[in-house]
Amino acid sequence: MKVEVQGLSYGVKGVPIIEGVDFRIHPGEFVGIIGPNGSGKSTLLKNIYRVLEPQAGWISLDGRPLAELTHKETAQRMAVVSQETSSAFDFTVRDIVLMGRHPHKRMFAADTREDEALVSQSLERVGMETYARRSFSSLSGGEKQRVLIARALAQQSQFLIMDEPTNHLDVRYQLQMMDLVKTLGITALSALHDLNMACFFCDRLIVMHAGQVHASGTPEEVMSAELLRQVFGVNAQLAVHPVTRKLNITYFPESLQLHLSPKGALIS
Repeated sequence: MKVEVQGLSYGVKGVPIIEGVDFRIHPGEFVGIIGPNGSGKSTLLKNIYRVLEPQAGWISLDGRPLAELTHKETAQRMAVVSQETSSAFDFTVRDIVLMGRHPHKRMFAADTREDEALVSQSLERVGMETYARRSFSSLSGGEKQRVLIARALAQQSQFLIMDEPTNHLDVRYQLQMMDLVKTLGITALSALHDLNMACFFCDRLIVMHAGQVHASGTPEEVMSAELLRQVFGVNAQLAVHPVTRKLNITYFPESLQLHLSPKGALIS
């Protein structure tokens, strides 16, 4: 699915949170949104998945304006894994994942064998198949996040939005979830805090700073020691990892005085 965002702006009480955001995601791309806290990442995503309504600009999915789609049509095309993992009611894990099938069903339609099979497969893919009858509210934060990813898988949408999907997950499941998304072959957009994870898994990065797109491109095109100082306020060295051949970032505290080139190489 192709996704286009043009001139997107949103603010509260006259104070802009995001302003004039433009980008395009090509079908099958995994694009990461990075930036410090308060840069507008979550607000941008909430405008795209329709929790918030843009005050200016537009969004389109495969050339069709998002504002013209019903919420059911949107859910058939777009799945969301957000940071919020609480529920007003106490559902089982199976029930939560089964909700991913609702956009494809008529109201009050019975669950089919296909629905049940998709729920089982989705839970298995995130390592939660033995939790199907557990109460969702009894799970840890990381377990809840894995269940919500299973729900998104059961939804079978061609566009996946994730807001910090690795929050609360230990390293093993962070790698498993990111690798799973990478291998789905669908269009994915994710806000990420872990810059090394973003550089490893994402095809392209969008750097948000003060509510605007500061830079965009491949990790190699975007990431530099100068950008990390300007946007994130940290000193870092960047190098291609000898095993993964991916860009790798090493951070240094301010107390360690290093001389780095703008690209992140040490200067003797």
